[in-house]
Amino acid sequence: MVKFSKELEAQLIPEWSDAFVKYRELKKQIKKIKLSRLPKQPQDMMGGDFGLSIFDPVRFFAMKICDKFRNPGNETDIIQVRSKSMEEGEEDQVYQTELSQLFSQEDEVRIFFEKLDEELNEVNQFYKKKESDIVERAEILNKQLEILLELKQVLNHRIMRKNSPSSPSLGSSPFSWSSPIRPSNYSESSIELVESPTEASETEDVIIPFERDTVDFANSAGARPTKTKKLGKRPYNKMGMKIDIPAATPTRTIVAFTSLLWEDLVKNPKKEGGLGESIKRKKVQCAEKMIRGAFVELYRGLGLLKTFSSLNMVAFTKILKKFDKVSNQQASANYLQAVKASHFISSDKVVRLMDEVESIFIKHFANNDRKRAMKFLRPQQQKASHMVTFFVGLFTGCFVSLFTVYAILAHLSGIFSSGTERDYMEIVYPIFSMFALLSLHLFMYGCNLFMWKSKRINYNFIFEFSPNTALTYRDAFLICTTFMTIVVGAMVVHLLLRASGFSPSQVDAIPGILLLCFLALLICPLDIFYRPTRYCFIRVIRNIVCSPFYKVILVDFFMADQLTSQIPLLRHMESTACYFLAGTFRTHRYETCRSGRLFMELAYVISFLPYYWRAMQCARRWFDECDVVHLANMGKYVSAMVAAGARLTYHRQHDHLWLAIFLVTSVVATVYQCYWDFVMDWGLFNRNSKNLWLRDSIILKNKSIYYISIALNAVLRLAWLESVLRLKIDKVVDGHLLDFFLASLEVIRRGHWNFYRLENEHLNNVGKYRAVKEVPLPFHEMDSDG
Repeated sequence: MVKFSKELEAQLIPEWSDAFVKYRELKKQIKKIKLSRLPKQPQDMMGGDFGLSIFDPVRFFAMKICDKFRNPGNETDIIQVRSKSMEEGEEDQVYQTELSQLFSQEDEVRIFFEKLDEELNEVNQFYKKKESDIVERAEILNKQLEILLELKQVLNHRIMRKNSPSSPSLGSSPFSWSSPIRPSNYSESSIELVESPTEASETEDVIIPFERDTVDFANSAGARPTKTKKLGKRPYNKMGMKIDIPAATPTRTIVAFTSLLWEDLVKNPKKEGGLGESIKRKKVQCAEKMIRGAFVELYRGLGLLKTFSSLNMVAFTKILKKFDKVSNQQASANYLQAVKASHFISSDKVVRLMDEVESIFIKHFANNDRKRAMKFLRPQQQKASHMVTFFVGLFTGCFVSLFTVYAILAHLSGIFSSGTERDYMEIVYPIFSMFALLSLHLFMYGCNLFMWKSKRINYNFIFEFSPNTALTYRDAFLICTTFMTIVVGAMVVHLLLRASGFSPSQVDAIPGILLLCFLALLICPLDIFYRPTRYCFIRVIRNIVCSPFYKVILVDFFMADQLTSQIPLLRHMESTACYFLAGTFRTHRYETCRSGRLFMELAYVISFLPYYWRAMQCARRWFDECDVVHLANMGKYVSAMVAAGARLTYHRQHDHLWLAIFLVTSVVATVYQCYWDFVMDWGLFNRNSKNLWLRDSIILKNKSIYYISIALNAVLRLAWLESVLRLKIDKVVDGHLLDFFLASLEVIRRGHWNFYRLENEHLNNVGKYRAVKEVPLPFHEMDSDG
């Protein structure tokens, strides 16, 4: 049977872990009470100098029965729990336990109840704060939904008036307004509208300001309040509203920028009413999507708060039962009554709000389909399959066997021992090494997922992944082993065909065919082989490529950081594309792709691109958040770009000037990167930390692991010294293997960096008790000045 302490740690909300009952500390205090009572029991039971007797158990039970008959009515009077009002208000109460004479002389019992009172008060206050925040958020969402319904109602009447200008009224049945494009994550139904006839002039008064991103409902008589289920009792303040859609996509960014120029420079209000209908549709569609997401997150927050209440109630019950068992008294009844009467148990606001949110979501966002609504409000967690574990083991064994066969064949054919097989290393090696580096990165990501899960780091929430489609560490290992089994199998087939006397121009096409097959699988629209993950990867890459035009979230710059460690892979992709597009794999003229001017210029571009994308993400984050730290972070990637350019130039012009430039730029970039890794990304080197040169909160219990990781990351950051030392390698084969080894070290360093980066992000969420995503809302109130 699993102990409750471990069960509690497995079920508690990671971001709120500090707010839960400190069950282990209370359990340790009960052990102290048990130890303090042990010396007294032998003296009471022995009664002489002759040791223990077989009649001692009989005497013990007789004494207990006598005590019960002597004090039949005092069982519930052992402790008294009283509530006192705090100074700032009458509603806020603290609980304090008063012990009877039975426990008043025992210090350990007094300390236990003092800690128990402290835990109860902290749980109660945390619950009240979170509950008030959620209720306030629910009231705001209720107003947002009312505004959206009114706005869609007005737009609906305008569309109907254009379609039938001669009809004086719009009939007695409500109409639904839907946009042509719907997000795949939500239902295709549109929000129902409430019947409310509107005059043409009054409709225009609302539409024209809306096209200027401003909606004034106070002056629109036709826009009557819709009858939606109220989430709060706060009155709806009719005043000017401004619609604010975040510029999260290139289209919204360009539109926002042009609108800003139009309003600030042109100032032509006469043409404001002539914008296309599609712009209004997109605005309402985006606003509806934002409100949907806000309701989903609100419901998730309510569920977390309900879990918080139930787990803490069970914890109080368990710890009080343990106290009764140790003290041989029934002291838990009074205290449990006080716990049940406290706010985090007695309040029913959360349950009622959950019911109201469900009814609103079903009615307005799921077309009265409860089953469809529950798919979004209560997404099912992905269940672990034993078949995945089986195939991971199967493909691992296949990979090891095939790799052994490949090593034997390569040794017999002399590929890695002579310089006569240059065509193999120039054409086949880049593709196979590219697959190997990608598989190694997937393996490191699987290790990261395993460590994050074992250490209770909520990576799905941090990355904003859907829990029912997100990869698990078993899935990552399955993709990695499948990948490498196929690749090594193709390498074995390639060597066998070459040894059988087939034409090299035909055999060397096998790696290219393999690459095309993997690209086809990546974009395959069929729901096979982790399609949600594949498409999520494509979307993230798209966001990275268009960095200045997309709103940057953590998964975007996290993936961009991975690309900065895969520059050798991108260079291999350049070589592969050149060999197959230029037909070099047939003619074996390597100078075309090694000495060509275009190839050399593209080498600079490819070496710069990951750092450029990451720098543009920092610039976009600075533009959105106005935080100077992002500009400093951008400087790190600019210094890395300069160092990469100096390194490439030094490789082609071996003179003392470029050696000095390369050394200076590389040292500056390395120091800059190490400082940012340790201080900003990992949150270490805190002088005032209770953990020497670390941070106050650490997840790994062994502190030495952090110091070893710091040294390892710094050493692997110095891999560029190989270019300065110029290790003399005459053979082309050994040079390629050395490059592959250094590239693999950088991938391992990045996988090692990933764990501490997400650990720091998780601890930041824990410190702020941030367990629910804050969804921006589209409508904002305007003051009287506009």
